[in-house]
Amino acid sequence: MSEHEQRTSAIDRKAFLKQVGIGVAMATAVSRFESDPALAAAGQQFGMVIDLRACFGCRACTVACKAENGVPLGSFRMWTKYTEVGEYPRATRQFLPVLCNHCDSPACTAACPTQAVYKASNGIVDIAKDRCIGCKACVEACPYDAIYMHPQTGLADKCNLCAHRVAEGREPACVQTCPAEALIFGDLSDPNSKPAQVLAQIQGKPWKPEKGLGPNVLYIDPQGALEQAGPGGVNRL
Repeated sequence: MSEHEQRTSAIDRKAFLKQVGIGVAMATAVSRFESDPALAAAGQQFGMVIDLRACFGCRACTVACKAENGVPLGSFRMWTKYTEVGEYPRATRQFLPVLCNHCDSPACTAACPTQAVYKASNGIVDIAKDRCIGCKACVEACPYDAIYMHPQTGLADKCNLCAHRVAEGREPACVQTCPAEALIFGDLSDPNSKPAQVLAQIQGKPWKPEKGLGPNVLYIDPQGALEQAGPGGVNRL
């Protein structure tokens, strides 16, 4: 074989291997897309209904969240507020679990200059750590006080509804742990999902609807605790 033929053969082999590599990568991507519900189910809107009639402030959700996601001490992806409702002598304390509301039009995504905060096709609002520059714009924009700066990494962090668990067909850690079953998780766009069935029976209220963000965490709140809750970080347990 001549030198020219050898070079041509080598080029052909490289081109062949490149095409094979592209094919394998595409097949892998397709396989992952088909097997990962969080990636494959475009058009979903995962969210949560929180029944304040059942919540008694045990904070099991907060502990489960910190354990599942490695949230450092002094920081929270989810916490429990409390507020006083009613008047003496019938005043009571109402507990209010707080997390990212995974809004239809998130203020955090609009504020992020690097598009690190994004809304996935399944409705979960998440943060791409490789694009986050730690500018805190999302922290300032969120009216729910749901984003914090991780003290070790210096990057923004928040609830993503345990997206890694959702991708495996499991519920978020907080939902699985709640002893009162006050946290009801699922696809709000699916009328057969647990939260949709609950909302068909009783009205769910958004927190701070005046912000116009379309929150997808809704509360069953017959005592008006949301109106008394005040700013996001106040009265945090």
